[in-house]
Amino acid sequence: MKQYRTQQQHSKIAPLQLETPKTSTIWLDEPSLLFGNGKTNSDPKVGIPLYGPRSLGTARHKNEIHVGFIGTGESVEHAREFIRECAEGVDGDDSIAPFPGFKKDRGFYSEILMDDKIFEPITRKESLEILGIKDSKLRFESFLSLLDEKLKILTQKDHPLDYIFLVLTKELYKSCRVADYFEKGHGEIHRDLRRAFKALAMSYHKPTQILQENTALGVSAKDRKLDHKAKVAWNLMTGLYFKVDGLPWGPTGLAPDSCFIGVSFFRPLGEKSTLRTSVVQAFDENGEGLILRGHDFQWREEEGRSPHLSEEMAGKLIDMVLSRYEQERGIPPKRVVLHKSSRFESAERNGFENALKKVDQYDLLSLSPSSDVRLLRLGQYPPLRGTAINIGKVSYLYTNGYIPSLSSYPHGHVPSPLEITDHVGDSSLKQMLHENLVLTKMNWNSADFNGLMPITLRFSRLVGDILREVPGGKDAEPKYKYYM
Repeated sequence: MKQYRTQQQHSKIAPLQLETPKTSTIWLDEPSLLFGNGKTNSDPKVGIPLYGPRSLGTARHKNEIHVGFIGTGESVEHAREFIRECAEGVDGDDSIAPFPGFKKDRGFYSEILMDDKIFEPITRKESLEILGIKDSKLRFESFLSLLDEKLKILTQKDHPLDYIFLVLTKELYKSCRVADYFEKGHGEIHRDLRRAFKALAMSYHKPTQILQENTALGVSAKDRKLDHKAKVAWNLMTGLYFKVDGLPWGPTGLAPDSCFIGVSFFRPLGEKSTLRTSVVQAFDENGEGLILRGHDFQWREEEGRSPHLSEEMAGKLIDMVLSRYEQERGIPPKRVVLHKSSRFESAERNGFENALKKVDQYDLLSLSPSSDVRLLRLGQYPPLRGTAINIGKVSYLYTNGYIPSLSSYPHGHVPSPLEITDHVGDSSLKQMLHENLVLTKMNWNSADFNGLMPITLRFSRLVGDILREVPGGKDAEPKYKYYM
């Protein structure tokens, strides 16, 4: 009987009512980009053929670019021929835009010069000696030491030199691409040749590019599909133009005297997991960035999945950015926007905000890719790029998606939106979303229409990978072209 009364009492309890969160959806127009003579278009692969690069006609534009090479004699000859073909222009297909060329009368309106004297060979004897080393750590370090010698000789030649290609044979690339080994007191160590070579080359103040001989030959390795030659040409030549101080395109819609900052974290090479260092990438309203290596701080895994700065360290980081911005531009920024991929903890937020009281306006924004939420639309295509969804206090922005101007979705996977979990500051959410769309178009390491992440966070992570290879007591180069 007692049990029966209890059941009766339970039956009188009202069912749980869940409050439906308020939702809304908007679509943001595709931002335009600036090209030569102030002309605009949303697509680099349309703007550059029509108008030329942004810095055309300015002091930043080079009419001639002197390129040097490191590699075996045969691999370098293959690379030169490949670059000549790209410079003439490359036909596209139904999905890849043709590359317009890299000549004085078209494309990037500049000439690539490849003098036989600007070449430092990797001899067969040197190659065999490297390939014959069984220990991966010793082989990796020996190859780096050899490349250091080649860079030193090449950069001391009495000849103009703007840019260096390191051309790797299939054998050298396969044997020296990475090194994984155990080191007493430091645990497992992973090293990557590209990152280590970039860090090494900074000392010589010349931008570099690693080119596999297979790419120049148009030969695909078994484990990967070779990109269309026009796509390779677009990415390779766009990066080259930027790394010799040209500006392929510029953003529109970013407020003057603005500073956009991306913050991420990395572990210095050989350090235990308790030590992490912050990285900052600061961009102005023209999209140009500076690399700033932050201070070391202690972080233990048990403190949480994502590292956070103390109030003091957050303040120091902002002070460092503001000081460097004023040093470069001659005036302090009027507005600062800080991007971070994890939420702002209270102490960290207080530190950032207290330091940002020096500027007129500021915004703190936390954003990261999310696979927990998907927006479905009728038809066979995913949501449009620029679609934003607000669900309660959380917003989502599709920076990848169907692009009406291309009449296609240029990715092979279901797109994930960026989740915006924290926003503190002066600007409207719509303005912040628009700026993020702009900043996804500012990757000069390729000519793609856009990327998933704003360039602030994308670059800060990539830069952190290379800064791991820069010794703590050595100054890191501030220009991003040395990290591309």
